[in-house]
Amino acid sequence: MDDDNASSTGAHAKVVGVKSWLAYLGNLLLALILFGAVLPLTFTFAGEIPAAVVLVISAVIVLYQFLVIRSVQLYYDDVGVWVVSGVLPWNKGITGVKWRDMDEATFVQGFWSWITRSYDIRIGHRFTKGSEIVLTNIAGGKTAIATLNSHHQNLIRDRVIE
Repeated sequence: MDDDNASSTGAHAKVVGVKSWLAYLGNLLLALILFGAVLPLTFTFAGEIPAAVVLVISAVIVLYQFLVIRSVQLYYDDVGVWVVSGVLPWNKGITGVKWRDMDEATFVQGFWSWITRSYDIRIGHRFTKGSEIVLTNIAGGKTAIATLNSHHQNLIRDRVIE
């Protein structure tokens, strides 16, 4: 991997977005179903040992989903805009758009987004849609997009990129 691409959340990186509380609602619903319905039914109809297995598997699933949501970070550095996510080594990774290739950063405004301050965002790539960043339920996504667009315009204005 080039040094230019090997960006990580280091000293020069500035985190501008993480998942909002709204992203955790699906995980909460899953936990309620698993622990509130499946576990009691298993205990009632199958016994203690199968219920213990269901408890352990349910706890692992809910904890893993929580950690996956928590791992998502949107940040920028001197090279570009990046998203780091993943918990397990084979799922952990960084994807992004370099400043020179960035088109624009946008967010989806809607009634629920406005009330919850949780926005769906898109950071476009000038040349290909396959390389753009699309994230849902980003806390303060409106502010994050404003920050990214402002920084991008400053880089263009200062002729750091063209």
